[in-house]
Amino acid sequence: MDEVSKKGQQISNYLAFLIKEKLPQINIITPHDHGCQLSLIVPNGHSTFISITEKGVVCDWREPNVIRIAPMPLYNTFVDCFEFVRRLKSIISE
Repeated sequence: MDEVSKKGQQISNYLAFLIKEKLPQINIITPHDHGCQLSLIVPNGHSTFISITEKGVVCDWREPNVIRIAPMPLYNTFVDCFEFVRRLKSIISE
């Protein structure tokens, strides 16, 4: 379980890094000391959530403009995180 927990922290930190680097218009509101889940304030709120869901991403919506995403270490990869950011960037850029 230690290795799973370690990967969970690494994959979540990688996702946060990608978001900060590639999507500066998104604000991560999750505290620095967190588990796998990240809460993101996104432009165009609910329509962005609908679009990312239609692109095959499983995430959660919270009012007013928050998407919650949780890369799980047992079945998500670092490539999945990269692909999420790529898809989100294409939606926001539309």
